[in-house]
Amino acid sequence: MDCDILVVGAGIHGAAVAHAAARRGYRVHVIEQFGRPAEGTSSRSSKLIHGGLRYLETGQLRLVRECLHAQRALLRERPSLVQLTPFYLPVYTHTTRPAWKIAFGLWLYRLLGGQRFRRIPASEWHDLDGLDSHDLRAVFRYFDAQTDDRALTEAVLADAQALGASVAFNTRLERAECTATRCRVRCHGPAGAEEFTAICVVNAAGPWVNLVLECMTPHLAPLDIELVQGTHIVVPGRLKRGIYYLEAPQDRRAVFVMPWRGHTLIGTTETPYRGDPADVQPLPSEQFYLLAVYNHYFNSQLEPTDILASFAGLRVLPAGKGRAFTRPRDTVLHCDDAMPRVVSIYGGKLTSHAHTAVQVMKMLEPILKRD
Repeated sequence: MDCDILVVGAGIHGAAVAHAAARRGYRVHVIEQFGRPAEGTSSRSSKLIHGGLRYLETGQLRLVRECLHAQRALLRERPSLVQLTPFYLPVYTHTTRPAWKIAFGLWLYRLLGGQRFRRIPASEWHDLDGLDSHDLRAVFRYFDAQTDDRALTEAVLADAQALGASVAFNTRLERAECTATRCRVRCHGPAGAEEFTAICVVNAAGPWVNLVLECMTPHLAPLDIELVQGTHIVVPGRLKRGIYYLEAPQDRRAVFVMPWRGHTLIGTTETPYRGDPADVQPLPSEQFYLLAVYNHYFNSQLEPTDILASFAGLRVLPAGKGRAFTRPRDTVLHCDDAMPRVVSIYGGKLTSHAHTAVQVMKMLEPILKRD
């Protein structure tokens, strides 16, 4: 089955590219190594559609503005899947950033396109889901959004299919031999080997991105990346007020505590990962870390045996020095000048998937229209 665009990977970015391309009338075929969409990172995120408040501190204003614009679009276009949710940001005597600095950050966040915020009076602190008020100096409430990441990915992919895109699950790319005019592709799926041609290939394989590039001929140089594991745990208890944006006492990282399917979801961690991306699993040390954050701020005494569920996903970050927490989170669209018909997506945020897809199409449409 020949196509205009082959998309490798049915996570949120692969689904978004398929949707953007199908809307423009191109023949799109998606292959996914697992048996359903979003089986990798796109079902193992923090479930947030947000601008990235903490990115302001590292000067990533463009990224924040882009994500807040995408958030507004998703709230409007997919109201059943993306809901505006209050976030509570407590400031203690030991908090790294003083209240005035957080207030300024929230003001800038609002200026870049975020929602309103306010300072919660002390008279209302007792109603914050049992949040520890000892040494509490201020609490700010602002708004971002929450989603079901897998359901959102499935919805985007279903929309692409409704526009004519085809999808093959349990299918792996074996090779793609690209010339000046076409890519001859060989895949292996449930029915065995299949060969076809594609004008362009979009590598949206997430943490498998460089492994997919190894299947390309001629050789396409990969980017130097690091895989960073993020773990979440689910514990008993129902939060009524919203999501809590906390500073981990262990290392001052941001940790979210949020309502999730009648329980409480806590995440995430940032642990360097090496190995097969399919083998990623929550580490006991990560679960202890997250549980300690929750117990510290909610006067809880939960034990590891109280954890109801846990999951881990992988972020793709540019290789570099320093902690993963401070690395840039921009999406990188990588294209070899010698082979412009192959585009690889490095990183990417759940929130801005549609924007990323538009940028991919801007890169590919000159080739598609020429051929």
